[in-house]
Amino acid sequence: MDIQQKIKQTISRLDILERLIAILVLIYVLPNLLIPFLFLFKGSLPSLLEYVQLSTDFSELLIKPWTIITYCFFHGSLGHIFWNMLLLYVAGKMMLNLFKKELLLNTFFIGVIAGGVFYVLSFNIFPVFYGVKSVLIGSSAGVMAVLVFMASYMPNAPVRVFVFSIPIVYIALGFILMSYFLIPSTNSGGHLAHLGGAAWGYLYQRQYLKGNDIGGWFMGTFAKLKSLFSASKRSKAPRRKRQTTSTKATSGVNQKKIDAILDKIADSGYESLTKEEKEYLFRAGKE
Repeated sequence: MDIQQKIKQTISRLDILERLIAILVLIYVLPNLLIPFLFLFKGSLPSLLEYVQLSTDFSELLIKPWTIITYCFFHGSLGHIFWNMLLLYVAGKMMLNLFKKELLLNTFFIGVIAGGVFYVLSFNIFPVFYGVKSVLIGSSAGVMAVLVFMASYMPNAPVRVFVFSIPIVYIALGFILMSYFLIPSTNSGGHLAHLGGAAWGYLYQRQYLKGNDIGGWFMGTFAKLKSLFSASKRSKAPRRKRQTTSTKATSGVNQKKIDAILDKIADSGYESLTKEEKEYLFRAGKE
């Protein structure tokens, strides 16, 4: 087996959260590997970031509208990406054990957008930022959205911190309070973006619990674009016989049982589940 096949096999085993983290880490590592090469041609990493970082200048944002999302794929330091990926992994795994992957992606990327919008508006509304031009990179807003979504959905879910188990709600509240009180620091924009992402995570969770998937448009848009690009391929491909056996029946997932467990979590918290119910949710999340 050659290296390319090994890489493909490794990627195929990763779930959507692990793939997202891998992409974010690679995008952090690869540009830094280019620094010596850029130096030889009188280039620099900051010059590359100009095309992906989010600016508070409206005119610049209009010229580069993609930066409302692309800024999340780049990080300023090793500590910056390490803590973001750690929190994303912990909260994201909880989400994938209970919900479909689309919910995770909706929460994360709309959290990035919400954090970016709050950041730009803040620098153009609050008097303290008048005349100040700032730029933003980092996935913290999306990470905060996922963390707050899960903290408000199942606040008593334990998170292992060294030898202690801390309810996730306290971790989320700690980061929210820290972001608020650090607004007067040198990284005001970053902390404002954190709060914007956190606000989206909470709002999305409350509406989702009521049956309103207000973030479904994000992955829905990608699904429509994907169907447009693959339309020609489908027309050329030979038709296959439809499978008569339902997906739910073959996968062994009992949706009524999952709904009952989720209702129990909403009423009494994650800790009220039995060991068998937790294991069932975990298996269902892998389907």
